[in-house]
Parts: sequence; C-alpha cells; structure tokens
Amino acid sequence: MTSTAAPKHGAIEKPRVEYLARHVPEDVIEPDLEIIDAHHHLWHRKGDAGAHGAPDNRYLLEDFVADAETIDNLTATVFVECAAMYRAGGDPNFRPVGEVEFAAGMAAMSESGNYGPTRVAAAIVGHANLTLGARVAPILEAELAAGGGRLRSIRHSAGWSADPSIRSHATGTGPGVYRGAEFREGVRRLSAHGLTFDAQLFFDQVDDLVDLAMAVPDASIVLGHCGTPLGGGRLAGREAEVFSQWKAGMSRLAECENVRLKLGGMTIRLGAFDFRTLERPPTSEELANLWKAYVQTSIELFGADRCMFESNFPVEKMGVSYRVLWNAFKRMAAHASRDEKAQLFSGTARRFYRLEA
Repeated sequence: MTSTAAPKHGAIEKPRVEYLARHVPEDVIEPDLEIIDAHHHLWHRKGDAGAHGAPDNRYLLEDFVADAETIDNLTATVFVECAAMYRAGGDPNFRPVGEVEFAAGMAAMSESGNYGPTRVAAAIVGHANLTLGARVAPILEAELAAGGGRLRSIRHSAGWSADPSIRSHATGTGPGVYRGAEFREGVRRLSAHGLTFDAQLFFDQVDDLVDLAMAVPDASIVLGHCGTPLGGGRLAGREAEVFSQWKAGMSRLAECENVRLKLGGMTIRLGAFDFRTLERPPTSEELANLWKAYVQTSIELFGADRCMFESNFPVEKMGVSYRVLWNAFKRMAAHASRDEKAQLFSGTARRFYRLEA
C-alpha cells in the first residue's frame, strides 16, 4: 500500500520535468564571471531512497553536465558526499570509501575532455564517521588512496531536530554531536591528514560549531547551506524569529577565523517557496528576493573572501533550474565589487579546496 503521508520537511524528491519546463526563459547574467560550484552531488538511487534522494533517482556525470552547459564559464566543481555507491559489504565504517572511488571515477571521466570543459569533481568531499576519534585514521587513509589525489575534505552532518515533522540528517543522531570529545579528536585527525572539515547542521545548532571551531582552532572548516535556516514543522510561519536567531548564531560563528561559509542550498529547508504547488518555478529575480536576506547578511558577516556559492544540485533542482539558480546568485551579489565577486564565485572555493588555477 502506498503511503499518502506528507513528506517530512527537508525530504528529497526527484525533480519534476514538467514543472521545470515552465521556467520563464532567461539569458545568462554576467557570462564572463568564472564559477566554481562549491557543492553538488552525483548519485543513482534505485530501489531504496537511502539518505539522499528518492527511489530510482539518477543524477550522474551526464546529467550534471547537461545542467552545467546551460551556464557559462563553469570551470570546476566540488563533489560532496551523499551516501552514494557505498561498498555493499565489509566493515560498515569503511563502506564510504566506495563513494570516494565512485566520485574519483566520475572525475576521471570528466578529465578526459569528452564531457566538456568543466572539471567535474575536481575536488571530492567524502564521509567518515568522526565519532570514531583516533580510530578514524585508517578510514581517512583508505579514502585518500581511493580519491586519486582529489580528496580534500570530510563531511559529517549533524543536523537534528526533536520535531518529528523535520527530517534530521542520517548522521545527526541526536543533539550535540559536534561537542563530543571523540568527534573533536576525529576532526583533529583531518588536519593531520591534510583534510578540511565540511560541517552541516541546523541554524539552531550553530553554537555547537562555534564551540568546535574554538576547541580545534587548527581545523579548517566550511559550513554548508548558509547554516541551514529552517522554515517547516514547528517553525512554519515564524520567519522573522528564525532570521533573528540565525543571524545571532552566525554572528558568533563569523568570529571564528577558521570557518568559511557556503551560500545556497536553502530550497527544501528554508521553504521560502513551495515547488510542490507552484504553477511554475521562480525567476532568478524572484528567487533572489526570497533568499537575499540570508545571502547578503552572510557576506556582510564573513566577508567575500570567506564565502563561496554552491548549487547543491540536484537537490535544488526540485525547485529551480541550474541557470536560474546561478542568475539568482549573481543578482544577490550585484552590489559586490569585481574583486569580491571573483572571491564569491570562484576564489574562495579554489583556495579552500586547493584547486589549481
């Protein structure tokens, strides 16, 4: 029997082709501006939805390239873990090595030149269970070997909510994951292996990351999705309250000089527009107006040299096309200087993920 229950806030679904086809046509804004997409996924979900994506949801190299070709001057991308292609057996802690192998294979295909000029997955963000503390070291070594020189960072998400209507992260096993002594030892091991840390949690947990950044000052950290402000469940209709709490937490986080921020990734969590019921996707101007308070405040707090734009595709494709998304980002950054735009759209990501110019 098929369930008719409403999806949890933050649930990932297959993009609807017929909905995206109703986009208002737009030309590319500022086509000469170099872009490095600091955060996207590749996956193929078959019978089971898994941690990300609906069943039978395919988004592989060819699918990403088809989206990437709709904009200009996308020179490189960063693949971010999404529990794709884990090894089927063996020690569960080593199963994420399979995802790094998969991403490295996609990157090698891209490097052949047969899929266009963009270096897809030029940097790879894998996953390892950092709550293992010092015991995570052999997993990191295995992933470094599997990454073919492209592994740059590890993401261990910790988004958790007591609200049952909000989807917590698969690795967000409860409150305070980032405060654990073993977790912090795991983060220290990243630095020892030349890796950075991709953080992911909800806006009302940001102080957990503040404490982590202060406790491990040598760790180089980036927080995804503007700190993930929420707009569903018990927080629906409380936009002003959420923004105020978000800004206060992000102001404290911005004082941690070892933390950088990714701008984007708010379609399904912030819920500023309902792609399930809209007649057509938003235009770039409409999307910019919905997100600009978060994006522009983030840039003011962290500075352009600590911020980088991310597509979060194909998750954002549930609500908007790749071209319109990047046009919206350019609208949100319209008042930035030329040098600041260079940092926001490529420079910060290039430095953080150590990509060649």
